[in-house]
Amino acid sequence: MSSFPSNVVIREVGLRDGLQSIQTMLPTERKIEWIGDAYAAGQREIEVGSYVPAKLLPQLADTAELVAYAKTLPGLLVSVLVPNLKGAERAIESQADLMLVPLSASHAHSLANLRKTPDEVIAEVARIRAARDSAGSKTLIEGGIGTAFGCTIQGAVDQAAVLRCMQGLLDAGADRVSIADTVGYGGPAAVRELFGKARALAGEKFWCGHFHDTRGLALANVFAALETGVARFDATLAGIGGCPHAPGASGNASSEDLAFMLADMGIATGIDIPRLLLLREKVAQWLSSETLHGALWLSGLPKTFAHASTATLNA
Repeated sequence: MSSFPSNVVIREVGLRDGLQSIQTMLPTERKIEWIGDAYAAGQREIEVGSYVPAKLLPQLADTAELVAYAKTLPGLLVSVLVPNLKGAERAIESQADLMLVPLSASHAHSLANLRKTPDEVIAEVARIRAARDSAGSKTLIEGGIGTAFGCTIQGAVDQAAVLRCMQGLLDAGADRVSIADTVGYGGPAAVRELFGKARALAGEKFWCGHFHDTRGLALANVFAALETGVARFDATLAGIGGCPHAPGASGNASSEDLAFMLADMGIATGIDIPRLLLLREKVAQWLSSETLHGALWLSGLPKTFAHASTATLNA
């Protein structure tokens, strides 16, 4: 147990990674209700949207309004995804706490998804850093490296390519770096190896893992990453989301399942799981025509859960 972090942050990314991947258009007032309920359940980091052109992702056109609301909640770290300098300027203007710039380690996926090569994305991060600094902004820049374990277009992605991208992002001025298994190709052994190398390279600046549950290994991969000392993970309520370039993808790690696993391990998240499950039930009604995922909601919390949690706290 001593090898695991004592506290872990679950960053909710369902409002961005989840909603951008489904057909249902969730009204702004529902999204605000989601943010408020997630906050009440103890979540303190939420990715509320993305500053991309509304014509490309109309589902996320209200991101500025969501940032404004989320910024009223004390102690909530509000993050957004930005694909380029223009998006970053909007994030800076809205005073988001963190902006995540996606970079695909797969050259082919990078061109398909971002219409830029990995090196061009790194150059864009340097411009974003310059704009952030000249504006006197405190918005953190996170470089998120996707397709780190391979992709459906290119196939294999070398670890050396991932680490080269990571070093490039740090050199360009990223405050944080993270790794994503965008299409669910990773397994625990590969995660343990790559995350260990990434931690050795970036130290505390490497701070988040993002796993898709395409082949049912998201929680196993989180466990492997925990063994390397990583203490922050992206997840989506009801496991919604997925990559458009990953046919059959089942979505992200489920926030409620991950919170339950960590609680069972005696790792603090600050999340009230019954309250999170109530929010999941609400979101399931809002997204009634969508396919949802996750296991905890099917069976509920075990009768031993409260006792086990108390025993852990009192140990």
